[in-house]
Amino acid sequence: MSSVANTLRRSTRFASKHPRVGLGILLSGPLLWLLVVYVGSLALLIISAFFKLQEFTGKATTELTLSNLDEVATESAYLMMVLRSIGIATAATAICFALALPVGFYISKLAKSWAKRGLVVAMLLPLWAGYLVKAFALRAVFEPGSEFGNGGFLKNTIGWSPGFGYLAVIITLAYMWFPYMFLPIYTGFERLPESLLDASSDLGAGSIRTFFSVMMPMLVPSIAAGSIFTFSLSLGDYITVKIVGGTVQMVGNIIERALLAPNQPLAAAFTLWPIGIMVVYLGVMARLGAFKNL
Repeated sequence: MSSVANTLRRSTRFASKHPRVGLGILLSGPLLWLLVVYVGSLALLIISAFFKLQEFTGKATTELTLSNLDEVATESAYLMMVLRSIGIATAATAICFALALPVGFYISKLAKSWAKRGLVVAMLLPLWAGYLVKAFALRAVFEPGSEFGNGGFLKNTIGWSPGFGYLAVIITLAYMWFPYMFLPIYTGFERLPESLLDASSDLGAGSIRTFFSVMMPMLVPSIAAGSIFTFSLSLGDYITVKIVGGTVQMVGNIIERALLAPNQPLAAAFTLWPIGIMVVYLGVMARLGAFKNL
């Protein structure tokens, strides 16, 4: 036991003298697990997109082909679905941003100190509920009704409902992922020094000028960080579309159908679309400094 204790003490002293080495040893296990499980499985998924599917058995062969990539990249129906998916994810992200900006500003700069904690918890409260619970709750709100039913909440209260479709999907996704946009923006507002705002006021800038010329440029990394979460989660969603989307289809739904066919190579080829979109998106966000706030 004494030898083990001595070894631990020596290791602790070594780590304290060489913090970077100690940090590397500490993170080596999780990083190795990430590389093997996540990056490794992602690499296998991409590789499987190049295998040909045997027509009669439905199993992938060892023969390599580009036909799967050609199909998902040139088929007009698939291209339109990708564009619709990008549009839905962008609209949901824009709604989250439009709501999170004033709410984050009010809670961080205007709300009383005793009320801040409760308001932040209220904004994050949707995360405490299950995904399906929230999706089906919104389904009950948007239910259009029929000759056999009275419809959902909107139909019964104001006599109108958008029904199931693009608008319902966008609103539901915005509701689902709003906390992921709110938290980085709220944190960004909290980090803004009061002295900077006071200096802007002393130099004659009004509230609007201060907000757009002083605060907004410093909030760009926070906004970019929040948009990464909301855009990526919305782009890859396929369950919400099945619950409130009606006939709407997104990339995730096509991937699911291809897997159920089963057609693993075609499903893998479809995944290259969201992967490619997110790589480009993350590159743009990195230039805006988003990863400073992650």
